[in-house]
Amino acid sequence: MEAHTDAIREKLKNKGLKITPQRISVLEALYALQDHPAAEQIIDFVRKKNPNIATGTVYKTLDTLVKNGVVTKFRTEGEAARYDCILTHHHHLFSSDNDHIEDYENEELDRLLSDFFKAHSIPNFEIKSIKLQIKGRFSSS
Repeated sequence: MEAHTDAIREKLKNKGLKITPQRISVLEALYALQDHPAAEQIIDFVRKKNPNIATGTVYKTLDTLVKNGVVTKFRTEGEAARYDCILTHHHHLFSSDNDHIEDYENEELDRLLSDFFKAHSIPNFEIKSIKLQIKGRFSSS
């Protein structure tokens, strides 16, 4: 976890954020859980090491991290928000069988989407980024 802690400290510093134990704990949970966890999963993980941390503190920390671009927040169909600490451009594969989410990178798909929206702009709307959530299920091969 030491390498992650150094990366976490650097990430917070680069965003101009104060390095606090709460922020480090929440980011450590995101790195460890790796499955785009919901806030409740993050709280459970953090409490294993810091049993006295308040639920509100974790939510406030997550909000601060999202607002400052350290993590992203997204929703899946009919579900609570999920969090992602991978900030490089990618899409999500969502398995409806077990709520598992995996990152999906494909430069050709990114080009197709970009080219499509250059040719078919949306009136009165400026696109900042395009991320797909691809819903399906993984085969057991």
